[in-house]
Amino acid sequence: MSEAAEHAIASRDELRRLRKPVPQHCGWCGRRLQQAGTVGRRRRYCGQSCRQRAYERRTAVQRTGLPEDAVVLSADEISALQDRLFQLRCAAEDVVTAAEDGADVGELSKLAADVARTAQDLERLR
Repeated sequence: MSEAAEHAIASRDELRRLRKPVPQHCGWCGRRLQQAGTVGRRRRYCGQSCRQRAYERRTAVQRTGLPEDAVVLSADEISALQDRLFQLRCAAEDVVTAAEDGADVGELSKLAADVARTAQDLERLR
């Protein structure tokens, strides 16, 4: 093996060690996926039921002629999403108000944690 090839392999292996794994999420429900290892295809769904719901959605989309990346939400899902977005906005406004009022670091930290928790809850659309 040439010196250049050995260097390329060593560099690739070093990059793999330094690179932090990017968290993967279920293609249906949005839960974080646990990756079993580095060999084979990465998981796309957390379980068989999510895989089945995604399949049903894909076939329904194909029948209706909607674009492949279309997102279809029921009225209840849209309402719940709007409620969670409102909660996030209110949490962010609380941080701004507390900062303007000269709140101490502890209180601002608690409010920022509330914003982060609300945003994390919002990541799951279903």
